[in-house]
Amino acid sequence: MTRKWLRWLPAVAVPAVIAAGALAGSLPASAGDPLPPKTPEQVLQLIAQHREPALSGTLEQSSELGLPELPKTSAGSDSSSTAWLELLTGPHTARVYRDGPDNARIQVMDRLAERNAVRHGNEVWFYNSKDNTASHVQLPAGAADHHGDGRDATATPDQLAAVLLAKIEPGTDVTVGADVQVAGRAAYNLVLTPKSDATLVGSIAVAVDGQTGLPLGVEIKARGQSDPAFRVTYTSLTLGAPDAAVFTFSPPPGATVKEIPVTVPERKHGKDSGNATAPAAKDSTRKPAVTGSGWDSVAVFPAGTAGPASDATAPALLGQATVPVQGGRLLSTALVNVLVLDDGRVVAGSVPVERLQAAAAQK
Repeated sequence: MTRKWLRWLPAVAVPAVIAAGALAGSLPASAGDPLPPKTPEQVLQLIAQHREPALSGTLEQSSELGLPELPKTSAGSDSSSTAWLELLTGPHTARVYRDGPDNARIQVMDRLAERNAVRHGNEVWFYNSKDNTASHVQLPAGAADHHGDGRDATATPDQLAAVLLAKIEPGTDVTVGADVQVAGRAAYNLVLTPKSDATLVGSIAVAVDGQTGLPLGVEIKARGQSDPAFRVTYTSLTLGAPDAAVFTFSPPPGATVKEIPVTVPERKHGKDSGNATAPAAKDSTRKPAVTGSGWDSVAVFPAGTAGPASDATAPALLGQATVPVQGGRLLSTALVNVLVLDDGRVVAGSVPVERLQAAAAQK
């Protein structure tokens, strides 16, 4: 499979292997025999060659993004508005099961609750034990490449690595550090360092399994910080198909179940596609305008992208997680800033707020 970022490989101009201490305080050093030395190009090619794995394992995620404490919600209230933010605060443990593109399950294990996201074929379930609520999605036929599956509950290392590697450009230094051990497996330590001083991102380390090329861990450091602002890594991993029963889900007795409709526009296939629908035109109005490139890029989303504040939690979330700035409110983290403008637009990027405001002014 050819990955988009592989087109960048000829532009790499870095040492083949850097010294062992290049990313001090990062992923743990290898305790076993070293892997055969590889250049950055060879490690990127190793990642590109890995296929959708069959595996089961445990993920540990930690975040030090500087986010404020979440607003408190009363018992029985709809906490869906804060669920995405909860996954970005504090440590989380998740059990992961995957068997090809159509079977996946992630169990986020919090101290007092468990969240499940399960995909089995075209059936997708989301369940929260905290309030015993479930959502069900029936994907249309032919939606095998639909990304609304169980893996979207939290980012696995290979998913996150794919997003970050897509930003590789001549403005990125790419090096290979000392071998690391992740979940008992020897891995290459691929390090991305943006050359730009305008981005909030300091460096990124991707642990790449030396045998399969599967990314086993990712950690991101903010500029000027020695400790990772975000880290997700496998602590245990078994390659091979899990028990098929883990992909079968039924809501517990008494659970409140919500059906979520999904509409996928038909694709045109030549002259015989006169019955193709055109909902995609509606989606195009939500696409962001992007200024800059690579690590310095800023996305400006049109008004209405974030959707209406349909529950009582949303205003508290916006008020408590953001601070007022000129023209709107700012959600500030160590790695990403998000500006919610008074006119309803949303501006986001891994850059200082001044760059977001400048992009917003370019109407």
